[in-house]
This record gives sequence, structure tokens and C-alpha cells, in this order.
Amino acid sequence: MSTWRLALRLLRRDWRSGELTLLSAALVLTVAAITAVGFFTDRIDGAMQRQGGELIAADLVIDASARIPDSFAAEAQRRGLRTARTLSFRSVVLAGNASQLVQVKAVDADYPLRGELRLQAADNGPERPATGIPGTAEAWVEPRLPYALGAAVGDTVQLGEARFRMSRLIAYEPDRGGNFFQIAPRVMIPLAAVEATGLVTEASRVRHRLLLAGELADIDAFIAWAEPRLPANAGLIDAREARPEFATAVDRASRFLHLAALTTLLVAGAAIALASRRLVERQTDAVAVMRCLGAPRHLLTRLFTMRLLAFGLLASLVGCAVGWLAQAGLAVVLQDWFGSDLPPASLKPVAVGIGTGLVALAGFGIPPLLQLAEVPPLRVLRRDLGPPRTSVALAAIGAAGALTLLVFWQAGDADLAWKLLAGVGAAVLALIGLGALLVWLAGIAARHSRGIWRLGLAGLARRPAVAILQTVGFGLGILALLLLAVVRVDLLQSWQQTLPEGAPNRFLINIQPHEVAPLRAFLAERGIDVGGIHPMIRGRLLAIGGEPTAPEDFDDPRAQRLAEREFNLSFAVAPQPDNAIVAGAWWPGADAPPQFSVEEGLAQTLGIALGDELRFWVAGQELAAPVTSLRQVQWDSFNVNFFVIATPALLQAQPATWITSFHLPTSREALMPELLRAFPSITLIDVDTLLGQVRGVIEQGIRAVEYVFAFTLVAGLLVMYAGIQASLAVRRLEHGVLRTLGAGRRQLLRSLLVEFTAAGLLAGLTASLFAELTGWVLARELLGLPFHWNPWLWIIGVAGSGLLIGLAGTLGTYRVLVRPPLAALRQAG
Repeated sequence: MSTWRLALRLLRRDWRSGELTLLSAALVLTVAAITAVGFFTDRIDGAMQRQGGELIAADLVIDASARIPDSFAAEAQRRGLRTARTLSFRSVVLAGNASQLVQVKAVDADYPLRGELRLQAADNGPERPATGIPGTAEAWVEPRLPYALGAAVGDTVQLGEARFRMSRLIAYEPDRGGNFFQIAPRVMIPLAAVEATGLVTEASRVRHRLLLAGELADIDAFIAWAEPRLPANAGLIDAREARPEFATAVDRASRFLHLAALTTLLVAGAAIALASRRLVERQTDAVAVMRCLGAPRHLLTRLFTMRLLAFGLLASLVGCAVGWLAQAGLAVVLQDWFGSDLPPASLKPVAVGIGTGLVALAGFGIPPLLQLAEVPPLRVLRRDLGPPRTSVALAAIGAAGALTLLVFWQAGDADLAWKLLAGVGAAVLALIGLGALLVWLAGIAARHSRGIWRLGLAGLARRPAVAILQTVGFGLGILALLLLAVVRVDLLQSWQQTLPEGAPNRFLINIQPHEVAPLRAFLAERGIDVGGIHPMIRGRLLAIGGEPTAPEDFDDPRAQRLAEREFNLSFAVAPQPDNAIVAGAWWPGADAPPQFSVEEGLAQTLGIALGDELRFWVAGQELAAPVTSLRQVQWDSFNVNFFVIATPALLQAQPATWITSFHLPTSREALMPELLRAFPSITLIDVDTLLGQVRGVIEQGIRAVEYVFAFTLVAGLLVMYAGIQASLAVRRLEHGVLRTLGAGRRQLLRSLLVEFTAAGLLAGLTASLFAELTGWVLARELLGLPFHWNPWLWIIGVAGSGLLIGLAGTLGTYRVLVRPPLAALRQAG
């Protein structure tokens, strides 16, 4: 206890003297950045889960071809989850002599659990939210159904043995976006009215759904309970995997946020290391006195360890508090999107933040501070002995170990962790090498220069270790600022451009082969640009690589669903512009022999590799061909895309319908009735609402990343400040001697400007190079975005770095110049 009391007393003295200010700022910033992202991603995961839930009207859905046992709903309710049931089937409605195939959807009173069911006025007035579900003898229908029947809203239709009045028009269903290819118009009735229709029997083809909503942790716990108990005819649909377009945007937002936090961690770690070195210099005299008074080395080591542990805990708690306030601010920034229903954050990020702070302090700060135990007692009499020489190997191992542990812990993605570590390691090695080169060149140039140029360049050559350390610190600070520019200007802009304002918002499906040319001409005459009209053939996957496929062969629920469903296949001569070949090669032309190209995500899920033969059941016959390429598909472009594409030689002779997409401005909505009258068999799918959801994720994700990168900006400035402070003690003595020998303040000030500007130019050059390389790697390999080299980054990076560091370094050391030389010499002596 006496050792702890002494450690706390010394810690209090250090704080009052201001010796811990820089170190505490760096540590608080590190913990604040990590916890802010941790708190916010805790909340945003729940919010994004709910945004994805709008696509399936719930957070989780059990989908089955037979009635779902009541035990699942009972267990969900026991766990605090809300539930609703739906039932869907195809049938025919009658209105007088007219009939129409429809998709009937029966819902209970709690539908929907997520999202909003909206109705449209019969006179094309504004949409409004539904306040419930249809009444017992009511049916809500899609606007195209009355047109197809030649009826009007308010008329009565026959469905099976029951009659329903078409009382409302459905403008939007939250879970209709999850399936674009429902050709028949929708008819919604209450679940209680299904029995009266007489259409649902044990032999009927019906889809039953149990919808569930609640907290993310409760949903995950229910999934773990339900998966082993699901009937063979049932599967789970998670809101987080509802649509690839939405999932891609959410995944990129999450990666950008973690990238921002990790960049702050890396740069702030350098500030911790520099601040620790400064603390060693300022603690040297106190340690020497303690050694003279008989303090053994092991006691000093224990004291410093205890002081750092107590300091680390206090600074980490402050960092957690700052992080909590920061995420609250971020939630306010994004309030317009998430609304007031943003779920609260858990306390898990507090433990993560404290652990991060202690590991960062241990790795970056303890190695140089432990060297204080080596201070000789003679230092009390001989000030020229200076602080103990820090073990470069110990400092490097400690920093590298802490950095690796923290990056892998925080990244949640091995690719992101390795790429960041490799990039930062290469940048640090390059900065060290270029710093040594700068010192060597400065020594040569100083011998051939005069006046302030000789004095400034000689200052670099006299202190090679300090000059290299400063170059590394300046370079990392500038790299942080330039990475902020790369992410903000290049990567985020590229992300936003993946979903431009003119992205397709209408799909036309069920186009018959003889309608392709007339439809193309119809749209062209009216100035509607379609990227292409693509064939679509239904096929069921039978075998992969000669092995038959069945849902029970896969553990992954998504793979099970894929194995039991029919695929929408297509054929093409060339890949689409938003498809990139990542393995293998595309076929050379239209006469290429039978082969397949598969989307890489599907290949990974089902275990498909290049060279595997895929066998499909298509239109009553088996078709087989090898996989010769894997594609990366930009799903959030909203263009028509397919998981599996074949050569024309394989599928061209098969019966197909065609599909296309295009952008329709709001001002031209009146064109759609004209199109449907000209082509009555074509089905129009409006995805404008889903498009708005994805665009909202992107726009709000960009704002979130910019907010979190503010921590990186502060970390960059902090590490540059720490680099300037690293040489103050040595400069105090040097300038005292030079002032005594007759050097004027103005002359010394100009020499400082030369010295710091030279270091800044070199640091800026290296930082610009690695900022561009890091941006390119992140864009191409991690985020799947296009990247364009930015010449302005080099101009601003090099020139701006020289100017910024030159001015900041000169102003930061100005107080050394204004001190009387006698005071500096007395303090050094």
C-alpha cells in the first residue's frame, strides 16, 4: 500500500507540473475515438438493422411452405420480441366478366413490424400511412389491378368463395422490396378472412411467414434457438441480408467508420510514443535524486508501472466519457435519418475503450519510461549525462506489438487490419529512411552554406536521432491529414457516385421476346435511356462439380435458401460495366462454347470454384457447363444484374422473358400508364423508395465518417505538436550557447524556419505518396470502389506540409529564443 500511495502522490505531482498534459491528451483522444465509434456503431447497428427491416417488414422472418408451429411465436414473445403473421398465395380475382391473376397477401393486425404501409388516394393524391389493415370484407390492391380489370376503387371483386370491396390502393409495402419479381398484382386482405375464401387447404401452395422484431441481441439469441428447430420446409430471412443493394451500402458505411477510428488510433499512438519520450526527459532529474536517496531500480520500475496504470485508467475513463459525448453528437447529426427511435448504446464500448487505452499506453509509453530506472545517480552532479538512452529494439517491439493487437482487435476484418498495418509499417520505415537521408544531406549542405541556411541545416545534422524522430512524427501527422482528404474527397465521393442521381428507379419485367424491339423503340422515342434489355431464364441448381446439391448439404442458412430456390439466369456476350472479373476470364465472343460466370459472393457462399461444372434444370432439361470466371458485382448501382450468366451458346435457345431498368424523373410519371397500355403484359416495378433508403445510408454514412475523422484531424495536429516538443530541451541549451556567442534572435528564428521547413517538405512528400497508395489499396481491395489519382494532393501535401510545419515548428520553439541565455545555461548546468 505504501508503494501505491507513493505512486499516486508522484502522479498527482506530475499532473500539477503539467508533465502529463501531452501524454494524457494523446491517450484521451485515442480512447475517445475508439469508444465514440464503439458507442455509435452499437446504436447504428440497431438502427441499420431497422432500416434493413423495412425491406422485410421485420427484423427477422421465418418463411415456410406450411404453417409455422405456434411454439416459435410463443418463444419469440417469451423473449420480448413482437410478432406478426402473413400468408401469401396466388389466385384469380373476378370483376364481372374480367379476371386477373393476383398475388394474395393476408396479414394480421400487427403487420408491419418495421417500416410503413402507405396508401394512395384514388385521384392520384398524396400518399398517406395506413392506420391498420383492411376490414373483414375489404381488399387493398395495387393501382394496376383496377386498370387491368376495367374496374374502379370501391367496386367489388370475387376471390374464391368470398367477395371483397377494393377500398384502398397500396402505394408502398415495406416487404415488397424484398422480391422484385412478383409478376401478379397484389391484393391484401385480413388474415381472418382467408378461411372464407376457401382457397387455402392442406394441398394449397402457400407461403407462411412469421415476422419478428426487437432488440438486436434478442434477435440473435432467438436465431440461435430457432435454427436447430426449424422444420425442413422453413428458413430464416435476416433483415441484415435482405437485399444485396442495401447490405453493400451498410457494409461500406461500417468499414468507413472503422477505418476512421483505426486511423486515429494509429496516429495517436505515435503521439503517445513522442509524448512518452518527452516525459522521460523531464523525469530524469527527479529519478536521479531518488537514486541518490537509495531508491533501488526495481522500486523505481514498480513505481513507474503503478503510476502509468493509474494514469492509464483515469485517462481512459475520461476518454470514454468524451467518446460517449461524441457519439451523442453524432446521433444528433444523423437525427433526420434515424429519427427518435435510435436504440441506446450498451456499456461494452467502455470496457473496449479502457482496454484500448491501457494496451496503447503499455505498448507506446512504457518502454521508454522503463528506461528511467537506468538513470545514474551521478546525473545530480553531471547534467551533461542526459536522459538514459532508450532501447530502440524495446520501443519498436512494444509499439509494434500494441499496434498489431489493437488493430486486429478493433478492425473486425483481417483484410483491413493487414492492409493498415502494412501501409503504416511501410510509411514509418520510409520516413525513418528519408529522415536519415535528410540528416546526411543536411550535413553535406551545411558545409557548403552560409548564414541562416548553414545554421538551420546544421541543426538537423547535429541531432540525427531527434531529426529522424521529428520527421516520423511530422510525416504521420501529415499522413493523417492527407488520409482525411483522400477519404473525404476521393473515397467518399466515389462511394456516392456508385449511386448517382440518375440511378435506375424503375424495372420492367416479364417482357416477351417479340416485345423487346418495340419496347426499346417506345422508350427511345420518349427520351428514356435504358442500359440494356436482358434475357432472364429460370433454372434450379442441381449439382456443383459433379456433386448433387441439396439445402441440407449446407450449414449456412443463406446457402440453404439458395440451394432450394430457382435462379434467374441470363446470357450475354460481354460483362456489364458495373461487373469486374476478379478470377478467370470472360469468354471471347458470342460463339464461345458453353460456360458460366458466377458472382463472387454467391461462389463463396455455395463453395463454387473456377473450373467447377454447374448443372441446372432449365425448362425440362439439364444444362451443364464449367465456371470460367468470377465477377464482383456492384449491387448498389441498381442496374440489372445476375448471380449467374452463361454464354449465348448455352441458354440462347431456352424460353426467356426479358428485363430492363431505367431512371424516370418525377416530372414524367404520366409516361407509365401510357407504357402499360402499349404493353399490357409487362410488369412495372417501382424501386424509388428502396433507392431512397440506400441513398440515405450512403449520405448519412458519409456524414458519420466525416464526423469521426475529426478525431484523426486532432490526432494529426497532436502528433506534430509532440514532434516539435521532442527537441525543446536540447534546443534550450543550444540556443543559450548560440545567443552567448552573439547570434541574434532574428537569425535563430530564420534558422529554425529553414530546419523545420526542410523536415516538413520531406515529411509531406512521403505522406503524399503513402496517402495515395493507402487510398488506392482501400478503394480497390477493401471497399470495391474506383480510385483516381489526385495531383492536388501532392501539391497541397508537399507545399502545405513545408509551410505548416515550418511555421508551427518555429512558433512552437519561439519561447526558447525569448528566454535569457544565462537562464538556459544555468538550467542545463
